[in-house]
Amino acid sequence: MKKKNSREDKKTAAVKISKYIEGGGIRALPHNILTDIKRNKVIYLMSIPIVLWYLIFCYWPMGGLTMAFQRFNIAKGILGSPFVGLDNFIQFFTGPYFGRLIRNTVSIGLLDLFFGFPAPIIFALLLNEVNKRFFKKTVQTISYMPYFISMVVICGIIKDFTEGGGAISSIVAALTHAKPANLLGEAKYFWGIYTISGIWQGFGYGSIIYIAALSSIDQQLYEAAVMDGANRWKQTLHITLPGLAPTITILLIMRMGSLFAVGSDKILLLYSPGIYQTADVINTYVYRVGLVQMNYGFSTAVGLFNSLVGTTFLLVTNAICKKYSETSLF
Repeated sequence: MKKKNSREDKKTAAVKISKYIEGGGIRALPHNILTDIKRNKVIYLMSIPIVLWYLIFCYWPMGGLTMAFQRFNIAKGILGSPFVGLDNFIQFFTGPYFGRLIRNTVSIGLLDLFFGFPAPIIFALLLNEVNKRFFKKTVQTISYMPYFISMVVICGIIKDFTEGGGAISSIVAALTHAKPANLLGEAKYFWGIYTISGIWQGFGYGSIIYIAALSSIDQQLYEAAVMDGANRWKQTLHITLPGLAPTITILLIMRMGSLFAVGSDKILLLYSPGIYQTADVINTYVYRVGLVQMNYGFSTAVGLFNSLVGTTFLLVTNAICKKYSETSLF
């Protein structure tokens, strides 16, 4: 009888605890961090290198943002360099290159967003319709390859294809009835070359997460749709895309946060002074001013402005998605 009562008491206590947790009372439960460390000391020891990495390489360098408000001098250091307030920011906003940098950064970022972001989604949807397993795996493998090629090699390939007599240059010449020319030497072609090459390089690898999300959609929904007479297009509209919506929303929020972070490494390898008019972006300008001209305070201010704009886009996009959908980063 006592054993029976003790079992019932345990069940009752478990039910009370579960209800307490569901009601939000878990926050009020006492928690001893030292006890938790003793119980999971192996896990805490394993996390030490990760924590140290973030502290050393992510948080400690943030102290260098002080240079954005200084006329930084290497000999004097951060503590000895004169404080100039917002002069570096004012110099950037009123400088001759501000309009060009903003226009190029926004234009390239939006082109990459409008054409580059949907490309992996479309590819994943098309690949999802393929029934032959061998063909599907072969296409996937081939599409992943450009992502793992070095950026230096990618830019070398782009230069070979777009120079006078190259494959792409010859195609453009045939379409425009002109002589083959170096397309990278003409400013009007740079945005297109950058966007198309970015899609080619990243659409295969970017589709992995969408293919994984597609595999998690309940197949019974498709069976029910077939019984109702829905064709493949209607199944995609009413089942597949709603199933992908949370994944698309999260990746869109993250993409908006990096809208101003246009890949400077690729542009630095492709551009030249002759096409600065359309190729020069904020990140490449920071590189030239900071490392080439050694104006560290000014370049830090420009980089800080770029980061603040990206953070603003991230927060605004997250707030909009949180308001109009059930998916958000935080």
